[in-house]
Amino acid sequence: MAQQTNGTGERLQGASLAQDLFEDMGRKADSLGVSSQNGHADGEPEQKVVEEIESLCMNCHENGITRLLLTRIPFFREIVIMSFDCTHCGFRNNEIQSAGEIQPKGARYALRVEKDADLQRQVVKSDICVFRIEDLDLEIPAGKGQYTNVEGVLSGVRTDLESNQEARMEQMPEIGEKIAGIIRTLADMMAGRKYPFMVSADDPSGNSWIEWTPGDAAGKWAKSEYNRTAAQNGMLGLGDDVPAPGHEHHATAPDTDIRPEYHAAGMVHSVSTSDSAPATNNVDDSEIVEDQVYSFPASCPGCTRPCATNMKMVNIPYFKQVVLMSTVCESCGYRSNEVKTGGEVPEKGCKITLQVRTKEDLSRDILKSESAALVCPELQLRVEPGTMGGRFTTVEGILTQIRKDLRGQAFGLEDGDAAVPDGSGDSMPTESKRTWEEFFSSLGDAIEGRKPFSLTLEDPLASSYVQSLTAPEPDPQIEVEEYERTEEELEDLGLNDMKTEGYEA
Repeated sequence: MAQQTNGTGERLQGASLAQDLFEDMGRKADSLGVSSQNGHADGEPEQKVVEEIESLCMNCHENGITRLLLTRIPFFREIVIMSFDCTHCGFRNNEIQSAGEIQPKGARYALRVEKDADLQRQVVKSDICVFRIEDLDLEIPAGKGQYTNVEGVLSGVRTDLESNQEARMEQMPEIGEKIAGIIRTLADMMAGRKYPFMVSADDPSGNSWIEWTPGDAAGKWAKSEYNRTAAQNGMLGLGDDVPAPGHEHHATAPDTDIRPEYHAAGMVHSVSTSDSAPATNNVDDSEIVEDQVYSFPASCPGCTRPCATNMKMVNIPYFKQVVLMSTVCESCGYRSNEVKTGGEVPEKGCKITLQVRTKEDLSRDILKSESAALVCPELQLRVEPGTMGGRFTTVEGILTQIRKDLRGQAFGLEDGDAAVPDGSGDSMPTESKRTWEEFFSSLGDAIEGRKPFSLTLEDPLASSYVQSLTAPEPDPQIEVEEYERTEEELEDLGLNDMKTEGYEA
């Protein structure tokens, strides 16, 4: 991508270094073509799109060539594509590696494949990602990184299973027959005779991905983030350097811009988070009151070192009490904000629909709990439960955050501005790029108040909220509907296994 500059040509502060090194493949090809046509009359050396490195072939131990391409995947992040070719023995190999940092949380993606176009959705599988074909209960363990599509993953599994099938049928006929059935099923899936079926990708580093497109129906695509376990952090090389008592290091994370009253120091009972004194618990020995910040010790999900989690109870008028929680790790800089709702589990779920007509409606407070899905049919937008976590903001705020996240992944914009750099997304198919441009244009019109739309929160725990401007009287622009939870929702929430009476037996 082109560097961000001001009127004098100086580079602006905060411009991402990755934008200088990682470009869309389409833009790299175009720039190479222009350079070739100009013939480098200015005497500058020809720009190399692919870096070539002489390296040892592990098959014949002669020297071959490794080619490296630094590129960005639209709506994902930077990757390095590597290809090795040995001219002596013909051995070839290729894989990808993530060029970005390990994400604060692990991520799991799921896709319901229902038509031929779904087979062409892009898939990024890092070297620690576990890919599953749910309908076959078939798991592809962590291994070589891949940049492919759903059909490519299925084809690779089928090829691997077929490679030793003849020997398998001779030595272990029973197992061979079962694998032959899996091979036939994979062929039927690729030919479109087994729709629908589910695939998923689970990556503790958060650097794998399955493509999402605007307008996906409910249950078709889902992303959920989770805190890594200590074992997963150890696998990623995180948290295994926690110093022993008396040998603490004093390196600290970058300064945070969190408001002073939310720091652990100087709160109730003057909780301390210094290196010399671990954070103490001032929650159990105090009566929790509203608008007071409390703190208790926790382990950082990013580096597993001790840190403090701050909480504050707030009363939302005409709704209920909620708990705002914030975790800041002074060691690695991990930060998270969550909203938790309390109280008993209601008998039914709740669906709240707001008709957004004016700019005043965009300023309404909104609480989206972790269990709620957000749907805007006019904007072709659906956010599945767990994707954004719990958020307490405004209608405009939550739409702006969604736009910022998607634009940051697509075009490398860190500030979420509506403007898109020229040439961004050149490696996307033309139809896909046009669809995304229309989606962002529609979303921008809604944020600016130029397009009316409806916003629906579907919450099986009835823990979400939209501010009413006529409370306690009913608001004509808000429709509240209770509904019976589905079996899938009951299972996901663990309510089928919950027993509140007679559990002693």
